[in-house]
Amino acid sequence: MKRTLTSALLASAFLSAPALADMLDVEKDELKFGFIKLTDMAPLAVAYELGYFEDEGLFVTLEPQANWKVLLDRVIDGQLDGAHMLAGQPLAATIGYGTEAHIVTPFSMDLNGNGITVSNEIWDLMRPNIPSMDDGRPQHPISASALKPVVDQFREDGKPFNMGMVFPVSTHNYEIRYWLAAGGIEPGYYSPDDVSGQIAADVLLSVTPPPQMPATMEAGTIYGYAVGEPWNQQAVFKGIGVPVITDYQMWKNNPEKVFGMTQTFTEENPQTTLAVTKALIRAAIWLDENDNANRPEAVEILSRPEYVGADYDVIANSMTGFFEFEKGDKREIPDFNVFFRYNATYPFYSDAVWYLTQMRRWGQIPEAKPDSWYDEVARSVYKPEIYLEAARMLVDEGLANEADFPWDSDGYKAATPAEDIIDGIGYDGRTPNAYLDSLPIGLKGDQTVIGNEVKG
Repeated sequence: MKRTLTSALLASAFLSAPALADMLDVEKDELKFGFIKLTDMAPLAVAYELGYFEDEGLFVTLEPQANWKVLLDRVIDGQLDGAHMLAGQPLAATIGYGTEAHIVTPFSMDLNGNGITVSNEIWDLMRPNIPSMDDGRPQHPISASALKPVVDQFREDGKPFNMGMVFPVSTHNYEIRYWLAAGGIEPGYYSPDDVSGQIAADVLLSVTPPPQMPATMEAGTIYGYAVGEPWNQQAVFKGIGVPVITDYQMWKNNPEKVFGMTQTFTEENPQTTLAVTKALIRAAIWLDENDNANRPEAVEILSRPEYVGADYDVIANSMTGFFEFEKGDKREIPDFNVFFRYNATYPFYSDAVWYLTQMRRWGQIPEAKPDSWYDEVARSVYKPEIYLEAARMLVDEGLANEADFPWDSDGYKAATPAEDIIDGIGYDGRTPNAYLDSLPIGLKGDQTVIGNEVKG
């Protein structure tokens, strides 16, 4: 196992006699976890490099995967014991959208961390529609209403407007759809007969693996994309595109990835599941503690080829409290990547419900469901009881602070206020159907997609 001297010293500093004495009697100590080469896999890399897995008696191998589908399939068939996953993947699999399997998560990986980037050509066409600040730089956040005249012109010219996202049930798919719809652009629908997601669409969204996004845009196949870091900053460094908005600007402190395992694995290996969760919580604490003081070391770890493999400076651009939109236009976004603050690692039911509402909004869930259904699915996939048991052990071992965990939560966050979301529409996970009804574009009530039209 490779560790820097600093990492080894930090790991030993965190260890205490109670931690060793309370080591769990794990059922399986050799584990293989999968990930995609994105910044937000950081808790896995940190837990490995700083020895947190070993502290729990676990011998872990981390293995990058070709794409999200391969990753999910390998968790389901047991080739991987768990993985860094899109939050929509456990939910979609559990309700049988796409591959059917009961996947659960005891740990949310992070908040925020994504962006939407357009090519230089599209940026030049958008820029006249964007207000400027006194210093001449564009005013943020940038609404998709600035893109709408461009999309309309493409349609009049008979040219399809193509953009990329990373997977049909990815946060990125739902975020770019949210942004487009908030600007009056139709992002398209799914139906049981047409899973392209392009029914009645003004913008045609298609899947591109994250590391391939910049090259695909540079080739002209897509005009922009939604992706996690470092692949927005890579476009800036290469001079081929401009990020127009981060998801933090779109929805302050929105949920992102999760750590997923099959329900069968967690039931057969409950002590192992707790041990994994403990190690990941410790990694998340380390990533955010002391006002992100450890981020430079985290960036060095992530820049290694076995993890993300992008240049240090590219990863640091977003991981250390800033985000660069155009060369030289670097703005402070201290919470662009959040790994532990704001209860980022707690698997809230309300986060799961938001993903389910977006599946319903765009037709991946083809028929209306009662509010109770959303709650039941959320509870079947998100497992805060495992998380809190692991957290309690860390507190008792002196490795975490009591005040940092939501012990009395019912699993639902307080409603997100309208001012924290780009379209000015608040979100309350307790009332999913009322939320869907409040969104101007998207399915609501008993509406369904039949053929190329929304009916009802």
